[in-house]
Amino acid sequence: MSIRLIENYVAPFVREAEVLQMQPTVTAVHDMLHAKTGPGKDFLGWIDLPRDYDKEEFVRIKAAAERIKKSCDVFIVIGIGGSYLGARAVVEFLKSPLYNNLKKDTPDIYFSGCNISASNMQELLSICEGRDVCINVISKSGTTTEPAVAFRIFREMLEKKYGAEGARERIFVTTDRARGTLKSFADQAGFETFVVPDDVGGRFSVLTAVGLLPIAVSGIDLDELMGGADAARVALADPDLTKNDCYKYAALRNILLRKGKTTEILVGYEPFMQMFSEWWKQLYGESEGKDGKGIFPASVIFSTDLHSLGQYVQDGMRNLFETVISIKDTGASQPVPFDPANIDGLNFLAGKDLTYVNGMAMQGTLFAHVDGGVPNIVLELGSRTAHALGYMIYFFEKACAISGYLLGVNPFDQPGVEAYKKNMFALLGKPGYETEKAALEARLAE
Repeated sequence: MSIRLIENYVAPFVREAEVLQMQPTVTAVHDMLHAKTGPGKDFLGWIDLPRDYDKEEFVRIKAAAERIKKSCDVFIVIGIGGSYLGARAVVEFLKSPLYNNLKKDTPDIYFSGCNISASNMQELLSICEGRDVCINVISKSGTTTEPAVAFRIFREMLEKKYGAEGARERIFVTTDRARGTLKSFADQAGFETFVVPDDVGGRFSVLTAVGLLPIAVSGIDLDELMGGADAARVALADPDLTKNDCYKYAALRNILLRKGKTTEILVGYEPFMQMFSEWWKQLYGESEGKDGKGIFPASVIFSTDLHSLGQYVQDGMRNLFETVISIKDTGASQPVPFDPANIDGLNFLAGKDLTYVNGMAMQGTLFAHVDGGVPNIVLELGSRTAHALGYMIYFFEKACAISGYLLGVNPFDQPGVEAYKKNMFALLGKPGYETEKAALEARLAE
């Protein structure tokens, strides 16, 4: 298995008998998920996606990525939420958070349409000056404000630079298979299109065209990534908690919630984990945070954040637990040099590898936080490879579904996301929102 759950640091807080008592409920939830009889049953395409993905489109994605690599220096990915977090997480995890600064034979990749910042947009446009650019706009409807505005701006930039015909070859659209504003516009304009599947929600879509095109452009092996996810699909299909660490993780977090642990902190010990943590936060926050329920998802990168949030974790409110991602083999090695003057007093580390030092920092932190009353679930990932990452993505998706059903919510909708949009549209004067606009303006005047 690519992921192993280590229970040593949660055992002082959760007895094995408590976990095993969850078995009947977990089995019932598993059966409901796989029979597709529970809430959100129309959005379960991700379950068998690693096996049943569209093979013809997969070939087209690879071909488009090769054309993009040959024709552009900068690739702009336009999307928000699940339309960008997964792809960015995979690129930074497997390549580097410094991907755009590395020597490489693939384009720089920047993400837009995930905010409404004028300064950020100006900076991205400045980066594109004098360079060849391709864009991938990702939106189910094409009317979500943030990506739609960014698409307008970058489309205008491409048409001015290359003309309408030239721009057409540089614009790639990932949207609904047959419906929606963006699909109609793309067909009329002649842009190449890829599909956001009807039965896969945005936060579960990283292994669809939504994530795969940007990932392929970065040079990551898609077959290896999907192979890892499929290995997880097979391995994580047994509801037996003594055999399925994915389901055990889901059970443990629900048990801890019942004990008052309302915040879960995902802990990474590598900077390349940062965007994966952001993807994970959307996955769990949007899936479980409803009906007045849910575990609040937070994240840290240690040892960096031990010097900021470490104090709170160690001595603050005891309403949290940590889930630690430990990577056995990162594929990197850097020894600490010997200093004859020993100015910093660290010659006891000379010759030791930073990976070893980082591991000891993790071990020391685990002991300290457990002693401080913080349960720690450790998930050990075998390696920093596309196969292992594909496995981990599926692991967390499956655990999220099981955990949400255990919690008693629909893990596959997100009704609360629409509230801010309604208010924003009204305040901006969008037609059809006149009544809401008047009510909000009255509130502003109070």
